[in-house]
Amino acid sequence: MQRIASRPSDTYSPLYFLAALGAGGLVVTFFMWLMFWIPHPGQPVPLFEDIAAAFASGSLLVQAMIVVAMLGIAGFAVLNIKSLVWNLRRFADWRRTEGYAKFALTNAQSQVLALPLALAMTVNVLFILGMVFVPGLWSVVEVLFPLAMIAFLAIGVLAFRMYGAFLGRVLTEGGFNCAANNNFGQILPAFAFAMVGVGLAAPAALSTVPAVSGLGIVLSTFFLVTAAVIALLAMILGIRSMMENGANPETAPTLMIIVPLITVLGILGLRQSHGLHEHFGAASTAGDALSLLTTYVSVQVLFGLFGLLILARQGYARRFLFGAENSPGSYALVCPGVGFAVMIHFFVNRGLVDAGLVTQFGPVFWAVTAVALAAQVAMIWLVLHLNRRHFGAPKESAAVPAE
Repeated sequence: MQRIASRPSDTYSPLYFLAALGAGGLVVTFFMWLMFWIPHPGQPVPLFEDIAAAFASGSLLVQAMIVVAMLGIAGFAVLNIKSLVWNLRRFADWRRTEGYAKFALTNAQSQVLALPLALAMTVNVLFILGMVFVPGLWSVVEVLFPLAMIAFLAIGVLAFRMYGAFLGRVLTEGGFNCAANNNFGQILPAFAFAMVGVGLAAPAALSTVPAVSGLGIVLSTFFLVTAAVIALLAMILGIRSMMENGANPETAPTLMIIVPLITVLGILGLRQSHGLHEHFGAASTAGDALSLLTTYVSVQVLFGLFGLLILARQGYARRFLFGAENSPGSYALVCPGVGFAVMIHFFVNRGLVDAGLVTQFGPVFWAVTAVALAAQVAMIWLVLHLNRRHFGAPKESAAVPAE
């Protein structure tokens, strides 16, 4: 019998865009270090000049933190862009195959929304790279904000076209398999719209021009509402199917997609709140932020425990992370860990510290922050592990014998 070399990624799935998304999310986790651990007076985010000043005046420990953060940002940004380019090429080829034609008649058609989701994340990554590595960026940032908004709107239009094709088919022709909807996979489109929304909310928080900030608030609100409506409906449909048919073992990681969705929508809301406070007199207190962030973390813990319970009962890790089976959906496990790590940083710094409950850089501060760091380390390992399994050296597999 003839044997051929193969690897899981040789059989393409749009869920491989989540590999790019996970790498981009890890860029954000490293940026959180710079965001909350070094001073950046004069603007709400750290820039190259702030990082350089902190490095020049900081202790050896601070300097080491900055070096690790910048290396992490640079390394995972490269991985994010490399993975995105690979996916775009493979997706373009795959769309011309018979396999795609069959795929587009199933529930899984909505998985193509992973493409605009990954695109929106990469735009955010590029913005982080600019802030961290480009001197003088803030002097031209007001020119960049409209360009960024145009980019996010273009991605949003693409997402609506893709989701419209899916909804148009199932709502006019039928064919949606409710029994096979025993997961939260249909929430993926909501995640894509939320990622576009959080990108549009950045100018709302950072721009000094009221018109630009206001436009960012309006546009990001539209995508926030879109994401919330889709997520709510998809969750209800998914729970109903799971109660009747049980959760699908291969797609079980989607049960925790609410965790990163809450992070993205939460940051979107915080950005809007900052813009409304700066330009439109809508004051918010530290107590308001603490209450809101505590609610977000509570929802994440609840859905995280729910997802982990199902994954453990089904032996997901034994089968798809360490066993003989592989699934591109395994990359969906990275998003909850990254989302939870980022939200914990906001909870500690914009919630507990700003409300005066915890002293910055004190023992309690680092005890809670350690949860975020542990999640970050675990997701770094998971991304590298999955990349080895799915994109590493091909393994020999038996081929159909020639007659």
